[in-house]
Amino acid sequence: MARPLTDLLAALPTYQVCCAPQGLEGIEIAAITADSRQATPGSLFVAVRGATVNGHRFIPSAVERGAVAVVGAEALSDLAVPYVRVPDERAALAALAAALYGFPSRQLRVVGVTGTDGKTTTCNLIYVILSAAGQQPGMISTVSARIGDQELDTGLHVTTPDAVDVQRYLAQMAAAGCQTAVLEATSHGLHQGRVAAVDFDVAVVTNVTHEHLDYHGTWEAYLEAKALLFRSLADAARKPGQPKVAVLNADDASYGRLSAISADRRLSYSLQDPAADLYADEIEMGADGIRFVAHTPAGPLPLFTPLVGRFNVYNCLAALGAGLALGASPEAIAQGIAAMRGVEGRMERIAVDGQDFLAIVDFAHTPQSLASALEAARSLSSGRLIVVFGSAGLRDREKRRLMPRIAGQHADRTILTAEDPRTEPLEAILATMAEAAREVGGQEGRDFLVIPDRTAAIQAAVEAAEPGDVVMVCGKGHERSMCFGEVEHPWRDQDV
Repeated sequence: MARPLTDLLAALPTYQVCCAPQGLEGIEIAAITADSRQATPGSLFVAVRGATVNGHRFIPSAVERGAVAVVGAEALSDLAVPYVRVPDERAALAALAAALYGFPSRQLRVVGVTGTDGKTTTCNLIYVILSAAGQQPGMISTVSARIGDQELDTGLHVTTPDAVDVQRYLAQMAAAGCQTAVLEATSHGLHQGRVAAVDFDVAVVTNVTHEHLDYHGTWEAYLEAKALLFRSLADAARKPGQPKVAVLNADDASYGRLSAISADRRLSYSLQDPAADLYADEIEMGADGIRFVAHTPAGPLPLFTPLVGRFNVYNCLAALGAGLALGASPEAIAQGIAAMRGVEGRMERIAVDGQDFLAIVDFAHTPQSLASALEAARSLSSGRLIVVFGSAGLRDREKRRLMPRIAGQHADRTILTAEDPRTEPLEAILATMAEAAREVGGQEGRDFLVIPDRTAAIQAAVEAAEPGDVVMVCGKGHERSMCFGEVEHPWRDQDV
């Protein structure tokens, strides 16, 4: 699958050819990459400026490996291959990738899900709803990509896959006969333009809480990154019979800002406001799941989900809104929600023969998600609640104080441990967390422990568990590696 370079450049709103020793005609592009190590004969290299590495430095390496043309944002003129200058290399990378794969999102209806917590679960709920409705969906989440009968790992410690991978997955979905694509859109993915050339039809937000402020700087900037998904609806290609729909959480602080963004239709959902388009009441939490009634524009809809935790009612309402926006019937929606058993690393129960306590692995790594997870775990047993978690290095530092305070209020015992310290001293991270635990009356040795080794921390929690207790390990969820220094080491909470 090679396409003329001139055809790909036609997808860019503006560009300047700064260097073309032999002209552009006749140059065929077989692949696009922003990683010089992946450049191959016939490829187009896009030089991207990152936070720590400038891709323009690696142009000679990419050309040496076979790149036949280069796109970048800096002024260059002395290259042996054509060099095309663009104002925004990330946006160009997405547009060029979409063109290379034949603009696959225009052949699909696409729903994007963003938010701080609950994105992956909501994506999976939408996927099973659309499957129940016979719409043959595909899905790209931070855990995996589902294309037809295939499930592909999207990598370790990734957010949204890069722009080229996103377009390749979408093209595979279109080729496999999928009608709809469900795409998890993280704030990093949105801000870095990884989904900039995706033509979305439905935009869904779960919530926007305290997270990634190390990257975005402020909550307002973080929210604005999420808002890019909703703003993209206005410019996205239109598909026959499919309006552009925004699905919004009326109970979340993001609602005022996001509801002001233009869309053909808005669907609000709430557990607090009966005037919302989708309102849940008669909520009954049980050991087998949650029963509730969703009041919709088409009337009340009794629902059951095997998922646990009040926060999953929000996720179900968000998925319900997406399902309605994509034409699923109430019956298919109810069937899909009831069929969704869970997602790896999201309130995932770990059970072995002879185990007399409940063990759970959850991805909760933000203050709100930890509070919600602990609340859900508390409802599952009358015994003690023991929680193990850490706080990642080179990430939002304020979480290190907030999360131990939350654990001190909700859990009977907290064990503070490693969680991707990266290049920060683990001891310093844990010292900050321990200080926060003491600030809410916690006493080390009685209410909380500090055990830097995560294996030893989990072992201590398991050994302390008595019949009827809940042991919950948070922060890693589905992830299969843990980062110390700059090295990713194999890791899985479930196995430990």
